[in-house]
Amino acid sequence: MQSRNAHHYFEKASMYGMLADYYKYCNPTLHIYYYKKHLNSLQKAIASQRSVMGTDSTETPAKVRILHAAPDAPNVDVYINGTRILKDFPYKKITDYLPLPQGKYQVDIYPTGNQVSTIISRKVEVQNGKIYTLAATGNGKNLKLLTYEDHPIVPHGEAKVRFIHLAPDAPAVDIAVKHGDIIFPNIAYRKATNYLGVTPMNIDLEAREAGTKTVMLELPNVDLKPNTVYSIYIIGSIEGTPALEALILIP
Repeated sequence: MQSRNAHHYFEKASMYGMLADYYKYCNPTLHIYYYKKHLNSLQKAIASQRSVMGTDSTETPAKVRILHAAPDAPNVDVYINGTRILKDFPYKKITDYLPLPQGKYQVDIYPTGNQVSTIISRKVEVQNGKIYTLAATGNGKNLKLLTYEDHPIVPHGEAKVRFIHLAPDAPAVDIAVKHGDIIFPNIAYRKATNYLGVTPMNIDLEAREAGTKTVMLELPNVDLKPNTVYSIYIIGSIEGTPALEALILIP
């Protein structure tokens, strides 16, 4: 059960988060100001939930971020346990990580402004100390919310990278060096590769239809910096719009 205080602080966090996003590029000072208020409200909401749920305050909560990767879905409102945490959330947008105590959460996603019929509704379980990306993907009425565990730790001086295939009308892909060898073979839709540790470099890659030389997407100048973890999402559509593209996220 969520306390009234937690609900109040989640609402404030959502409002401050939207303001922080609005000012992100046009006014950095206001962006920082509202982002700090966003984090402060989240911390108060989590503290209120812990008091209700009896969660040990010494435990590190899970961290969860949300990615809208459904190419033909509208902007959406996202609710967790009945509280709206995101409003008018567009395709290709990724949130910052939200701390959540260990447990099961009801996630409901509606077209923006329409709280009648969900386009996605599912329960998500998270564990303390773990980090997750929840990705909305699919097309038409076949929309899913998928959970991927993120691993941000990397050996000093190295880089780490994985690929996740979220383009619903694309076949399985091979990720290869441009005109060169395959690095990640046969990645099916909705599947994530394991992380690969690499020497930091700038490299040209390409996504080929699995088992062929047909290049579906070029990924030029992928800059893999030291001490950094990358998740590269293949999103979009091979036949419609928005077009197929790579979304590079850290971690």
